[in-house]
Amino acid sequence: MSRESRWWFLRKIGRVLTSGFHRVEFADFWLGDQLCSLAFPLGGIYFVGCSYAVGFHSDHFQRCSTLAPWGVPFFLGALPLLARFFQSVRRWWDSSLVTHLINAGKYFMGILCCFLYYSWRHHGTCLSEGFRSRLSTFVFLCFFETIGSLYAISWDLLVDWSVLRPHARFVFLRDELIYSSYILVANILIRFNWVIYLPRRGPSPPVRSLIIALLEVLRRWQWNIYRLENEHIGNMDQYRVTREVPLPYSFDELGYETDVGDEDDRTRTRSATLSSDTCCPELRGIHTRER
Repeated sequence: MSRESRWWFLRKIGRVLTSGFHRVEFADFWLGDQLCSLAFPLGGIYFVGCSYAVGFHSDHFQRCSTLAPWGVPFFLGALPLLARFFQSVRRWWDSSLVTHLINAGKYFMGILCCFLYYSWRHHGTCLSEGFRSRLSTFVFLCFFETIGSLYAISWDLLVDWSVLRPHARFVFLRDELIYSSYILVANILIRFNWVIYLPRRGPSPPVRSLIIALLEVLRRWQWNIYRLENEHIGNMDQYRVTREVPLPYSFDELGYETDVGDEDDRTRTRSATLSSDTCCPELRGIHTRER
């Protein structure tokens, strides 16, 4: 990126980190949504530092996952969700639209799910030996993750993408559709990617976290396509992407002549005057007196 682009990006990052203290623009909440899909690498910042501190032994992942200060990776991973929560509250404060409060509830649910996940991982999986007493944490995690996934899916389909219209030209989609609708199915499935953590047997926790992170990046990429498509269609419907806004009347009905006609009339008048002066010199005096 150029120097101006880097400074622009850093300013937008600063606006995301100070969400709630200023008016929210499109680039602010758009960048905040992208950061929400980076919860795994943000939380991994603490894990990398812990691994260097304890040494890269065979059990370094377990040691860094069960150390006392698990709140640090939780805070880093939930920071984008917290920023989007404050952005939604600020948009509600500025516009008084209840839909922004509903959106804030979605991010609050995401923060709660993130908290339950780190708490569950810190105390150990309830399905492993020696952790049967922590079944309640596991149940709460599954319950709120299910509600959070359904909450996010409903918002994606009804608000961000404006689909599931009952009388749309494309059945249960919308009147204007540019990209393939398979993205809708993929988004719903990936929203439940947290179930990868549930099986007792299978890949190790780091591998599962990597798979979930890659799936989330894929989901966000597809989400961006449909979100921008919906934004562009909405701008076209409100005539925000054209220089000429159609008016409810025409100039012909009001009796006005077009500029082209006026220009032609002026040209013909000047041509007639020049012709009469050139062809009939005796009429010059008449024209002069009339003027």
